Amino acid sequence: MKLLHSCNLLALCTTYLGVILLFSRSLLCLRNATAAAAPTNESDRLALLKFKELIANDPFNIFTSWNDTIHFCNWQGITCGRKHQRVMALDLHGSSLSGSISPYIGNLSFLRVVNLSDNFLHGEIPHQVTHLFWLQRLGLSNNSLTGKIPSNFTNCPELKYIILTRNKLTGNIPNELGSLLKLVRLQVFQNHLIGGIPPSLGNASSLEELDFDFNNFVGNIPDEIGCLQMLSFFRAAGNNLSGTIPYALYNISTLRTIKVGFNRINGTLLANIGHTLSNLQVLDIMKNEFSGPIPVSLSNASQLELLDLSYNYFVGQVPTDLGNLINVNLLGVGGNILGSNSAKDLDFLMSLENCTKLETLGFLNNNFGGSLPNSIGNLSKQLSALYIGGNQIYGIIPAALENLINLTILAMHEIKPVHRHHSHLFGEVPKAARIVFVWK
Repeated sequence: MKLLHSCNLLALCTTYLGVILLFSRSLLCLRNATAAAAPTNESDRLALLKFKELIANDPFNIFTSWNDTIHFCNWQGITCGRKHQRVMALDLHGSSLSGSISPYIGNLSFLRVVNLSDNFLHGEIPHQVTHLFWLQRLGLSNNSLTGKIPSNFTNCPELKYIILTRNKLTGNIPNELGSLLKLVRLQVFQNHLIGGIPPSLGNASSLEELDFDFNNFVGNIPDEIGCLQMLSFFRAAGNNLSGTIPYALYNISTLRTIKVGFNRINGTLLANIGHTLSNLQVLDIMKNEFSGPIPVSLSNASQLELLDLSYNYFVGQVPTDLGNLINVNLLGVGGNILGSNSAKDLDFLMSLENCTKLETLGFLNNNFGGSLPNSIGNLSKQLSALYIGGNQIYGIIPAALENLINLTILAMHEIKPVHRHHSHLFGEVPKAARIVFVWK
């Protein structure tokens, strides 16, 4: 009820912000219309030349076309509008350029697309990019950019994509990004960002993808993220997040990816997660502090391709109907407290015969007992990696394992001593396993 009230408040705030932005846009449109009527094409040409000045190395000779004998609209990487001949796109991605981004980029007042990804650019993102009222896409991934993310993107109400991945950016995610009502994708993974995930992002109601992987974020996943009813991808792995997954996040039926591995998130998975998130394709929560049983309802999320629950504190038995996950190619439940050292612990293996796309299966370092059933040879012919060590499994290695013709990794040792159990398996290792690790 509290979160519903919060989401309603966010909706009201969003409407209010929309009115303000519409009024601001009208004023700026009048300003730009006046500017367009004047002969300002020269300002675009000069801004591009200033951009060129700060590029120190151009191994593909991109800028040989940037000369006075060719109109700037025909320069490589430049796209202009037909009517006013103003620069609308600056796209030099994958050009191996080194240097820095000129602040004069802010003078390209009709710019809609900036794509400088996959280069060797350094220095800061000039705050002048926030002067670009019509900007829709900002792509700067795979560079060596430093400094903070500019905060005043409220001046860019058309912005849909902010892609800043794999740089060296520092500081916080600006709260102001929550005012971008058309923002669809925010990707900042693999930087050095700190602070928390801003609750204000819950205002950006068009968001479909949030990617915070591998930064230095702390704190909880804000409840307000659960207000993003169009969200498809939520990734925040490799940070220092704690707390629980917001209850409302389980109710976003459009979610296809939840990836929060390598954090300190705790709590239990919602019992009906497989019903509320039936479109889920990736659920990766490995290396956290989740507890309780593995929800039986996960078998209802039949589109799952990756299910990794490894290295948490799950208890009980592995559900025996995971065979309904006919699209799964990786299934990991290792490093938990599953099983009861009994003969029924491995019953779930029989249901996995239906998972014909399964390539990696890991249930090592638990408390599974009993012996490996012959039915293990009926697993997917695509299976290439099988991790079973660190349990209480005993007996003879089934000859049926030779049916797994693509098996290249058969791990019977305890890979990480989370739970100090040991397997007691005897017999010949199947010839199919070309790369084999067997520790007693």
